[in-house]
Amino acid sequence: MEELLKLPPITSAHGHLIDELIYKIHWLMFALFIGWTVYYVYVLIRFRQSKNPQANYTGTKTKFILYLTLIIAAIELVELFVFSLPVWANRIDISKTNDVLEVRIVAEQFAWNIHYPGNDGKFGTTDLKLVDADNPLGIDRTDANAKDDIITINQFNLPVNKPIYIHLTSKDVIHSLNLPYMRVKQDAIPGISVPVQFEANTTTKQLQEQVARYVSTSDSVRQFNLVSLQDYKANDGTVILAKYDYISDEANTTLRYAGITHIRVAEDIPSEIACAQLCGLGHFRMRGYMNVQTTEEFEAWMKEHEAELNQ
Repeated sequence: MEELLKLPPITSAHGHLIDELIYKIHWLMFALFIGWTVYYVYVLIRFRQSKNPQANYTGTKTKFILYLTLIIAAIELVELFVFSLPVWANRIDISKTNDVLEVRIVAEQFAWNIHYPGNDGKFGTTDLKLVDADNPLGIDRTDANAKDDIITINQFNLPVNKPIYIHLTSKDVIHSLNLPYMRVKQDAIPGISVPVQFEANTTTKQLQEQVARYVSTSDSVRQFNLVSLQDYKANDGTVILAKYDYISDEANTTLRYAGITHIRVAEDIPSEIACAQLCGLGHFRMRGYMNVQTTEEFEAWMKEHEAELNQ
């Protein structure tokens, strides 16, 4: 089943539970498919025209369909109470302690606004009157708790191996936060703050190694977010393309002259934040990027943004 579905790599602590649930549901759906197919074939044979030249409005009196309906109901109850609810309970079992990173994510047409509380761990107050292009969440910077709050748009940075608690909502219509590698998907509903909890156990750089692929240097580069995953050098030892450098047509030309025909690449930030709910004409461009970092990298990123606030 894993090979058949070809699901993307798992980068969260609870992801394997979601995949196991998906496999079980597919097997149960396959069993239902077989059951209904058998009944369908039975009906075709039982009521074929040669045996029933005239319409029979009474139909079959067998209790098979009743038994089949009860079996289906039982299977669905098993799916809900035996499989789904325990997985859901496990995923939300993150105590809100000082070790949890709380983040607000506010969706809008067509962007993801991400609000970090800063070092004090407290979200500053917001005011609708303050909402504008430069302040999409209406943060009141005169509030003491808001002075160190960090706002990003479409860029979600988080530390690895640390529980994340997201307060998810929307400014306009229903959106859906979809983090495929994290096995997280949750609707963002206007007027409601929906909790989303997970823990990343793989950094973005580690994920790059998992999804890496080889491309030909003869191909024109159409995706400018591809980066090299190793150093490529000329015969004299000069580095043509360093690790994590972006791929370009010019670099490909130089690599070909050096006799290098294929290079190992990956997307610079492969873990995209997608909107899984049709939310308007610009739905296709509502894309964000999630960057899972080491604790040291994340702390450095936070300090960099806090320094920008103080300038």
